[in-house]
Amino acid sequence: MNLYTGEVTGECKPEHRRQEFLSFLRQVDRAYLDQELHLVMDNYATHKTQQVKDWLKNRPKISVHFTPASGSWLNLVEVWFGIIDRQAIERVTFTSVKDLNAKIWTSVSGWNQRKHPFVWTKTAEQVLAKANP
Repeated sequence: MNLYTGEVTGECKPEHRRQEFLSFLRQVDRAYLDQELHLVMDNYATHKTQQVKDWLKNRPKISVHFTPASGSWLNLVEVWFGIIDRQAIERVTFTSVKDLNAKIWTSVSGWNQRKHPFVWTKTAEQVLAKANP
């Protein structure tokens, strides 16, 4: 998710291994050729494999930031996943993975047509105060 525009770049893959993640990273790299990128990710093991580290090491324009444990709420794409779930997937029966993927892509396309950046409603101080009581 591009935080400045709200545009979503994505892929639907049957598995979540390093191969699929590297494929996604290549897609993001191509989509933003001439831009410095800051990727915010959770601590999923796939994000930290040696192959991923080696690939990232050769791309100095890409900086990776990992959310702390129990901090997925800091990752705005998690918020977006929640929106897509509530608007398109929740309480729907899909007859196949193909149908589910089609619904996801329809949602992504619709989102990108009306995209907008997310705006935090709390100040950094308010967020930190609640995170560190």
